[in-house]
Amino acid sequence: MIGVVGGGVAGLAAAHRLQQAGHEVQVFEASDDVGGLAAVYETAGDSIEKFYHHLSKSEETIVEVAEELGLGDRIEWRVGKNAYYVDGVVHPLDTAWEILAYPHLSLYDKFRLAMLTMEVDVRGGVPTFDTYDDLEAFEDVPIKQFLLDHTTRSVYENFWDPLLDAKFGSRKEDVSAAWLLGRVKFRGERDLLRGEILGYPDGGFAPFLDALVDAVGRENVTTGARVTDLGTGEGRVESLSVTTDEGTGTHDVDGVVVAAMPDVLEALTGYPCEIDFQGTVCSVWSMEESLTDTYWLNLADDAPFGVFIEHTNFVPAERYGGEHLYYTASYVQDLDDDLWGLDDGAVERLWQDGIADLFPQFDPDSVNWVETARNPRTAPVYERGYLDMVVPADLSEPVAEGVTYAGMASRAQYPERSLNGGIEAGFAAADVLIGESETGV
Repeated sequence: MIGVVGGGVAGLAAAHRLQQAGHEVQVFEASDDVGGLAAVYETAGDSIEKFYHHLSKSEETIVEVAEELGLGDRIEWRVGKNAYYVDGVVHPLDTAWEILAYPHLSLYDKFRLAMLTMEVDVRGGVPTFDTYDDLEAFEDVPIKQFLLDHTTRSVYENFWDPLLDAKFGSRKEDVSAAWLLGRVKFRGERDLLRGEILGYPDGGFAPFLDALVDAVGRENVTTGARVTDLGTGEGRVESLSVTTDEGTGTHDVDGVVVAAMPDVLEALTGYPCEIDFQGTVCSVWSMEESLTDTYWLNLADDAPFGVFIEHTNFVPAERYGGEHLYYTASYVQDLDDDLWGLDDGAVERLWQDGIADLFPQFDPDSVNWVETARNPRTAPVYERGYLDMVVPADLSEPVAEGVTYAGMASRAQYPERSLNGGIEAGFAAADVLIGESETGV
């Protein structure tokens, strides 16, 4: 039997892949629900994820898995409208003419920004189209230096800097240019007449998780089960100790996939990881009214949250029983941060005041409900030298034969973490164990 530590997307994907290769598996999830960061809240209609998710056109593996599970026709590709809130005004930035009308950058600034997003290097006056192909070439380049060299100071100060501040806060100076270029590549395709094309399943990601659990077999997934020890002998993994409400038991295993954060890996095996992670505080709001015409609203404003997302400008409110659903969220770089120290009620009151400051038409009485989730490790800080710190899928040499890793510190989650990356990380770990069994290691 192969044990999988963690019942998020990566762990479930690894279990599914292993079963397809003929292996018996058992997934152990410490919390009461599978899904990890893709867990959901209930609404008056479809469920909604506790932390916002969508798909980019570049995320092909998760689409292939959805098709394999019989859900391929449920993935809908929609326009995800983007805008920038500056000086009390929402500026849509989807179409060419909206971008041209944006008043906070010069025409030349917009040209340099557009060329970067199209991955065209125009430095020196002669366009080149392969400068940005090798992300690793920019791994040690500071993001500020890169943007000043490859766009303009105005583009950096008036466009990118507020976004980087919202994303990385005090760590923004540490971030690698490779992350930015990877994000540009990651964000898929854009319809020049409408905007960015993003994917979202009819019914949300909950049916996808349910189908993945069904494929693995619900009898092979145990929630409320915390793995507390990993036993080895003669250089190979032998057992997992698992604690549930009924006590602690030991399971004999032939292999292990640790599909959890690197602190769990270190606690179980001693394998260290130097990658720093951000936390996130994220609230979902149900309201009676729409506040914007856009999906993703970036903020160049001293708001108490980093981003404002009107989900039901992406997926119709009718899917949620007519509720208008919003996300407000902030990344936290340090768990001593004041925001992290607030209880959920205090966060919601602070953020409700922030919504009112941004939108004078907002009526607090229109709020039906609000739910707040938080996680201390939702995304890596993609600092310079990040690739030197990723955890390999195959840990047979540093830990023991049969030990693999599929958590967020995986190579598959570089240069941007995603559900698609989680599945690819799970597959990579599973393939190591499948290869071992086929070669008799």
